[in-house]
Amino acid sequence: MLQKASPPTLREAPAAREASVKHAEALALYRKLLLVRRAEEKIREEYPTNDMKTPVHLGIGGEAIAVGVCHAAPPGARAFGTYRNHAWYLAMTGETDRFFGELYGKAIGAAKGKAGSMHLAAPQHGLIATSAVVATTIPLAVGAALAHQYRDEPTLVVSFFGDGAVEEGAFWESLNFACLKRLRILFVCEDNDLAIHIPTSQRQGFRSIPDVVRGFRCHVMSGAGYDLRTVMTSAHTLLERMETDPRPGFLHLTYFRFLEHVGPLEDFHAGYRQKPSPDELARLDPVRRFEQALREDGVTDHELEALRLSVDEQLTRSVRAAQQAPFASPAELSTDVWA
Repeated sequence: MLQKASPPTLREAPAAREASVKHAEALALYRKLLLVRRAEEKIREEYPTNDMKTPVHLGIGGEAIAVGVCHAAPPGARAFGTYRNHAWYLAMTGETDRFFGELYGKAIGAAKGKAGSMHLAAPQHGLIATSAVVATTIPLAVGAALAHQYRDEPTLVVSFFGDGAVEEGAFWESLNFACLKRLRILFVCEDNDLAIHIPTSQRQGFRSIPDVVRGFRCHVMSGAGYDLRTVMTSAHTLLERMETDPRPGFLHLTYFRFLEHVGPLEDFHAGYRQKPSPDELARLDPVRRFEQALREDGVTDHELEALRLSVDEQLTRSVRAAQQAPFASPAELSTDVWA
């Protein structure tokens, strides 16, 4: 349990220091979770001005997956993902100037405005590539894991993808090869039960994703992706098993997508799914769940509010800087082109 302690005596010092570290760690995790949520809420506020020309696939409801897995992963891990990628970028970098610069298509962007929302990357922080084409970064992640194995490097590779990606041949070929070669790769399936508007019951001819993956030589775990502590515990447990018995890991995490497939709005009126009750939405909200857990562990509302103000100030500065920044020069069209 997290707890606020009074100044320790010499005998109490080690235990008190441990409690202090846990308290600080919890607040840092909350700030990261909140940064992801508020950044996407900021996008929702600004998007109607039409100054962001890139399509946005917002991940509200799934923030705990990126934050929890990235927290559990060892230093130096490499990640690959899909187009719903804001949470990974923000969780791995903590910065928002280049993030919003990219969304506004400006020269200060992470890719000088050429990648937009769907192809964010931050190789210096371990986020190697994301892509708008379903399942295409999974074989890239496997190739990276094979390269690390060939060089006898202990680097972990993490491949993030949605439940729709398991219907692509690239996924099964990649999983098969990774298991055959016992690669150090963690597959993370972010399962919101939807491929745009189609539920898994209308797309998949097998009982469940974890059941079918268990037929391969890999470690498999499932959990609630909307609960940060569950995600961290599951990821830690799976990584420990991968260390003890070197094989790939497969982490299946369910969550609820709060917004439409692409864009800043809700779409419950479309009729392909029902809007949950307010109580159910609160239960499925990773930010609200973690806030409640922190309060139960002794974190004060004053501490939480201070972090909210800090995050909002950071986002306000970054959006303003992106809006005022220049666009890249036409000469940039011919740079960073490899094909």
